[in-house]
Amino acid sequence: MSVTAIVGAQWGDEGKGRIIDFLAQQADVVIRFQGGDNAGHTVINQYGKRALHLVPSGIFNPVTQNIIGAGCVVNPASLLEEMARLEAAGVTLGNLWISNRAQMVMPYHRMLDALEEAARGKDSIGTTKRGIGPAYADKAARSGLRMGDLLHPHWLEARLNDALRTANRKLQLLGGRPVDERELNALLMDYRQKLRDRIVDVMPLLRQALNADADILLEGQLGVMRDLDWGIYPYVTSSNPTAAFAPIGAGLPARSLDRVIGVVKAYSTAVGEGPFPTELLDETGDRLREAGAEFGATTGRPRRCGWFDGVAVRYAAWLNGMTGLAVTKLDVLDAFDELQICVGYRLPSGELVTDAMPDTPLLYGVTPVYETWPGWRSDTTRARSWDDLPRAARAYLHRISELADVPIAYVSVGPEREQMFDVS
Repeated sequence: MSVTAIVGAQWGDEGKGRIIDFLAQQADVVIRFQGGDNAGHTVINQYGKRALHLVPSGIFNPVTQNIIGAGCVVNPASLLEEMARLEAAGVTLGNLWISNRAQMVMPYHRMLDALEEAARGKDSIGTTKRGIGPAYADKAARSGLRMGDLLHPHWLEARLNDALRTANRKLQLLGGRPVDERELNALLMDYRQKLRDRIVDVMPLLRQALNADADILLEGQLGVMRDLDWGIYPYVTSSNPTAAFAPIGAGLPARSLDRVIGVVKAYSTAVGEGPFPTELLDETGDRLREAGAEFGATTGRPRRCGWFDGVAVRYAAWLNGMTGLAVTKLDVLDAFDELQICVGYRLPSGELVTDAMPDTPLLYGVTPVYETWPGWRSDTTRARSWDDLPRAARAYLHRISELADVPIAYVSVGPEREQMFDVS
């Protein structure tokens, strides 16, 4: 058995949810280790098409324990809505737990997020206005409230009073309306009533799972290029979706991590602002968007589309210590006569960068250097093994593996669970 981190190797939206759903059929525990409801994982299985935002993607296996980890920020209202949708679809939630150390996204966090983004004007960073950044900022400032605080009403009331003094000053400064403490406290008591049986200290559960050699999956959100420290700052998320953070956010020892699977699309997409070197602002980009149904699972925003970026993936592979790649949406490329792969960036100075990721100011000025590869012009959606793929598709995938210096472990040729196969 093993502990496996599933992380995004691009700008997010790579298809991590369907990888987790696939692997969770044999997993004992799935832990979401960071992020909030600002991004979604779309899963298609016997329950239909489901967009998950906070609930781990192993929830569709009733014998898998699913944990929202301490590294996450949880909006209780969003979580309850998501749970209600899943229950209405027939999904059982008796295996869903929330770490008592996970931070809460409060209503004033969402208000501050929207006001701060509006105040940035043309310099906006493209947040989803879900309150994620302000919630993580309060966590770092030690003024945040945690899910476990709901279990201790007197402690919660005192913490809320302190937090609101600062939050209301910020809201008024930005032109917003102050939050009424009594109304908010009543709302929190409603959350307590509905969620308290799921809020637990996850450490005993995880210790028992490790001692029993359980199969544990650590589920990340977004991708390395949105990492707070190593992404395209400031156009990043407010946490670390990289594998090194996975054990911390989950509640496991660092040495417990056995495998790191990096999820990549067969091309590149991004949602939000910031540099995106291989972006195609032409008919080809539109073709990729339409063929891949590239619209955000949380926001519905059209995704920016471009050719596969080998520089970004090589950077992500090294930084995460990846042991395998999972390539998704290969079938989206079935109708293209030829494909391009970015193998380097040309800086304005003329220097060619292949093994490093330039900092954000430099990244804006790079010119991608492409290799042209033949398309396969045939249907891959029925492939169920490596040998079923057209020769040109295998060559394309081999080049991706070569650029990342990581073997390909899984390939997906469609949205259904059975359209993914293990290469090894």
